[in-house]
Amino acid sequence: MSFIRTSVSNGVGEIVLDRPKALNALDQTMIDDMYATLGEWGDDDSIETVLVTSASDRAFCAGGDIRAIREHSLDGDTKAITRYFSSEYRLDQMVADYPKPYVSLIDGAAMGGGLGISVHGEIRVVTEKAMIAMPETAIGFFPDIGSTYFLPRLPEGVGMWLGLTGARIRGVDAVAVGLATHFVASADIAGVAESIRSGDPLADALATSGTTETSDVPLRKIGEYFADDNINAIVGGLRGAIGDEWAEEMIGLLEKASPTSLWVTAAMINAGAQSGIDECFDRELHAAEQITATNDFREGVRAVLVDKDRNPAFDPAAIDDVDPAVVARIVGA
Repeated sequence: MSFIRTSVSNGVGEIVLDRPKALNALDQTMIDDMYATLGEWGDDDSIETVLVTSASDRAFCAGGDIRAIREHSLDGDTKAITRYFSSEYRLDQMVADYPKPYVSLIDGAAMGGGLGISVHGEIRVVTEKAMIAMPETAIGFFPDIGSTYFLPRLPEGVGMWLGLTGARIRGVDAVAVGLATHFVASADIAGVAESIRSGDPLADALATSGTTETSDVPLRKIGEYFADDNINAIVGGLRGAIGDEWAEEMIGLLEKASPTSLWVTAAMINAGAQSGIDECFDRELHAAEQITATNDFREGVRAVLVDKDRNPAFDPAAIDDVDPAVVARIVGA
């Protein structure tokens, strides 16, 4: 059984993500099937545009199949872990290099791996139902799927903010910071999809995009507090903002994260700012292989996705106690 459906008409190849019970979390078969399909369509002169949609009304794609990765980690199956991440990143790289317009319609949650198969593409359409996040630090992991390339290229501090805190942003926010290219009302998204499927020029299909709603992402504060890659400095600055509810909220998010993951994430984003996308994927693969072997990863996934008690016992439990040598080993520095 495949969790993706494909069709071709009017020069448009469509991939429908169809694993609704798992909110379209990408398992190994979905990654392999998408890669094979996109490879064929990239070489097919009769296909001019690729459209990626979801069969779920709740999610575009909630991320990678992290629960399966945890099971591989517990079993010591490092080959399965390497295969998963290397094939996922290969798919994301294909999207980034795709020779034809690649359009994603995001009308629900898009997190982690869901951004890997959308943000790297040419056109990313979001609605007011879109919810974008990179929540990996809360599970003892780090933002991957090529995000260490695109996060540091967002407005100042935004990539570090999203990567460290796992903060959720809305569709209009995603457009404002550059993660999405177009905003369309959820009530109109089906019409946009049908217009694209019918072969209408993309400019015409997206002619009604836009909104009068404005983003409330506090770019000035983010640029002030998250321009650093030193976790102590970031936390210290936020703690010093007495009476600032937003800063207090960010401290709350950081306190739920694995301290080791915070330092790893900051180092990965900082390195990605000076790296090409190929280098970022290579570094992410090394880091993924290293960090999935740690207790923090197994414990974080247990607490958030398996037992769902939201009470992980990270070790070390404080950012001051994280060993820089451990971070360097994971990052590959």
